[in-house]
Formats: sequence, C-alpha cells, structure tokens
Amino acid sequence: MKLYRFLTGPDDASFCHKVTAALNKGWLLSGSPTYAFNAATGQMQCGQAVFKEVEGKDYHPDMKLSEQ
Repeated sequence: MKLYRFLTGPDDASFCHKVTAALNKGWLLSGSPTYAFNAATGQMQCGQAVFKEVEGKDYHPDMKLSEQ
C-alpha cells in the first residue's frame, strides 16, 4: 500500500522537525515544499508532501497515517 500525507506548519524550526521526524520513520519527500502567507495569523506557512510504501497492509480510511 502507498500512503500520502501533506505536512504543514509555521515557517520555523518546528516544521523542519516535523519533516525530519517523518523522514526518519521511512516517509519520502514528494515534490517541492510550498510556502505561503497566512493572512489570518500573519505568518508564513510551509507545506511538504510525503509518501511511504507499506507492505502487508491494506488501506482503510480509519487508519492514522502518521502511525504507519
């Protein structure tokens, strides 16, 4: 099964830690990161798509992707 996640967060070290944690759990980068201004918070936001191949499991909508 192939899993997909889109990680988001403020433009600070916490976002980099979130992506680093995903990479260390076997997730792979998919495409380039995104960067946009959030007018509601007045902050820049980052985003990065990641994916992961998981053998021996079937996808179902109830699964928590971050725990796979």
